[in-house]
Amino acid sequence: MTKVMCFGAFDGLHIGHLDFFRQAKKCGDYLIVSVGTNKNVEKFKGKAPLFNQAERLELINELEVVDEAIAGVEDDFYEEIKRFKPDVICLGYDQWAEEREVESELAKVGLKSTKVVRLAPYKSGKAKSAIVKKNSVDF
Repeated sequence: MTKVMCFGAFDGLHIGHLDFFRQAKKCGDYLIVSVGTNKNVEKFKGKAPLFNQAERLELINELEVVDEAIAGVEDDFYEEIKRFKPDVICLGYDQWAEEREVESELAKVGLKSTKVVRLAPYKSGKAKSAIVKKNSVDF
């Protein structure tokens, strides 16, 4: 069985996220999604998430394409990855990490054979969370 792992905030779940999960699932048999902590979402995105980690995790757990959704950790990301020993790590087209950097860090924790794949955007510029949030209406 080929295990695939991906990471993100997944705040304001939209079709771009679903496409990301579908692409990731095509890279293996078992998809593990790590949902970012509230603190890390704020750190990486520059603002607090609309939905807290528990809510985002619950939504991701309901998706059929996802085999396992887990709560992400504050730091020591590579130790978290080591626990699951994925065969493939999928990065979103807009995620900050560089493939070679991730491969180097994975090797340091004993995961030298884990492949890192950068996934394609879904209809570039159309389904990104920041765009969805910008165009949303407050009720």
